[in-house]
Amino acid sequence: MTTYRDVRATPTCWLTVFTLCLFSSLTVAQTAPPAGPTDPKAQKTYQEALELARKNQIDSAFDAFRKADKQDGGHCIDCKHRIVKYGIELQEWKPAEAAAAELIAQAQGPRNLALAHYQAGALYLYQGVEKHKDESFAKAHEEFTKALENAPNFPDAVFGDGKALAHLHQDDAAKSRFEQYVKMPGTEQVDRQRALRFVSDPELARAKMAPPFMITTADGQQISLDALHGKVVLMDFWATWCHPCREAIPHMRDIAKKFKGEPLIVLSVSLDDDEKAWQEFIQKNEMTWPQYRDPGGFKGQMAGLFSVRAIPHTFTIDADGVLQEEHVGDASVEGKIKKLLARAHEVQVAQKTSDKATP
Repeated sequence: MTTYRDVRATPTCWLTVFTLCLFSSLTVAQTAPPAGPTDPKAQKTYQEALELARKNQIDSAFDAFRKADKQDGGHCIDCKHRIVKYGIELQEWKPAEAAAAELIAQAQGPRNLALAHYQAGALYLYQGVEKHKDESFAKAHEEFTKALENAPNFPDAVFGDGKALAHLHQDDAAKSRFEQYVKMPGTEQVDRQRALRFVSDPELARAKMAPPFMITTADGQQISLDALHGKVVLMDFWATWCHPCREAIPHMRDIAKKFKGEPLIVLSVSLDDDEKAWQEFIQKNEMTWPQYRDPGGFKGQMAGLFSVRAIPHTFTIDADGVLQEEHVGDASVEGKIKKLLARAHEVQVAQKTSDKATP
């Protein structure tokens, strides 16, 4: 099994998975939206911060939420949540840690206290990943444990603790957490698939995995990333209205033809709003490899998962689901694909051997 400890991939994708989980957990754990500021000046700054965040001006939004919380005397709960979220994305660890500690101190009731500890755990988990610090992973485990003491049926905290334990190389304990997650009600199939991958190989829980997803392509084919174990995946984000994207289509077509019969999936994800125009375009241009339209464009689910803010944008994912490369613009990826296909063949041989050995 390949060791991924030193593999470096752009962190935006897997951090996006965390922030989506963070705010989904926020919705589950709280019966009402988190409190915004009450001070008039803070309210104005807060609204400006929300607008900056909507425009993806994350640096400015982060500063504005910090300012709004200060203007509100440190009582803006939603400001603190967002300081943690954007602090992780920007790797502004100190203000994020301070906000997380304040949320724990100000939390009322076990549900909100569980969420506050979960956020702190997630913060330390990703701090550990970026800084390669076991101390941070140990803190993450401690915070996730406290979250579960206050809310035992908190799937995201169970999954997060599994990740922290895996990074601490406590693999048996990590497997137990992932097995616990799989059995919990209310979890999504795509996330259970990812947890099962970690049960079978805890080394992957230490890797920078591509975000798990499950989609239905234009021809009705259901594609799940973790179900593609053993295959290299080349993802191409594009749109019909994007001139550089249209120029790159012959290149994608050539790749699909060149590696036909190999364990490679080329998946094009369109950010088009007009479904009819998209369908007509892919038929006219003989785009016969898997095609998917992401409703919502840059704000769509897939674009959000992969932090796509410019197109064309490609991601190369190896046979174990680990992100290996990403490029904005049309790029030469054939050399990398050839190398990854060699590993893919090894994985497929191992899978067949394992299947034969299973009674």
